[in-house]
Amino acid sequence: MSTAALAKQIRIGALRMTSRGGASHIASILSIADIVAVLYGQTLRVDPAQPRWPARDRFIISKGHAGAAVYVALAERGFFPASLLDTYFKDGSVLSGHFSHKEVPGSEFSTGSLGHGLPVGCGMAYAAKLQSGSQRVFVLLSDGECDEGSNWEAALFAPHHRLDNLVAIVDFNKFQSLDAVEKTLNLEPLADKWRSFGWAVKEVDGHDHAALQQTLGALPFEKEKPSCLIAHTLKGKGVSFMEQNPITWHYRTAKGEEFEAALKEMERA
Repeated sequence: MSTAALAKQIRIGALRMTSRGGASHIASILSIADIVAVLYGQTLRVDPAQPRWPARDRFIISKGHAGAAVYVALAERGFFPASLLDTYFKDGSVLSGHFSHKEVPGSEFSTGSLGHGLPVGCGMAYAAKLQSGSQRVFVLLSDGECDEGSNWEAALFAPHHRLDNLVAIVDFNKFQSLDAVEKTLNLEPLADKWRSFGWAVKEVDGHDHAALQQTLGALPFEKEKPSCLIAHTLKGKGVSFMEQNPITWHYRTAKGEEFEAALKEMERA
């Protein structure tokens, strides 16, 4: 399956899952669908037949509220049956609304309380270095999550220990929860901030598969430095009325006519 086809499956699958379960965060899910598709479709060294393979790359979705995108990717890669996706957000399901690793093959760490993914990723990358392991660690963060001080402590730690096996990807869709990022707590100049902490930084269109593949295929960006990829994205990408109202669709669930309209746009893409 091409990464473009996988991204389409992620969008459609996540829309169905959130609508069926009455969950939210569909706009946040849509902004990372292309990134997740390129990671699971090409970049990550993982083996569905050996989910705990010691040499596997580790992936942490730190913006755990968008975890449905990763659940779909894991199912499409064969880590578990696609039928399990039908249980998403239901009582007793292992597929919780915010991402959980419990009893979910291919997952590494439960997230949802923002600011935890990168610190844990640093620990995994540091452990791999100490053990001379070949595995890499990828952490996908939201832009609003960069308000968290724990991320900047981790951002200091990683270059100090020369963790060039660590990759932070920032989903820079410019909106967080109830307002624009620049109005809530302005992050700019974001790339310069990461560079000043000692990271090698690149920026890319987070919906351009060729650009994502090329950039993520050239890791690390600099020897003995952790890599930060700032992915410029559109919240609600793929559904016109969600793109136009990203704040509304941070918490809203697509039902009825809205669901049908969103699905039609995704299927046409």
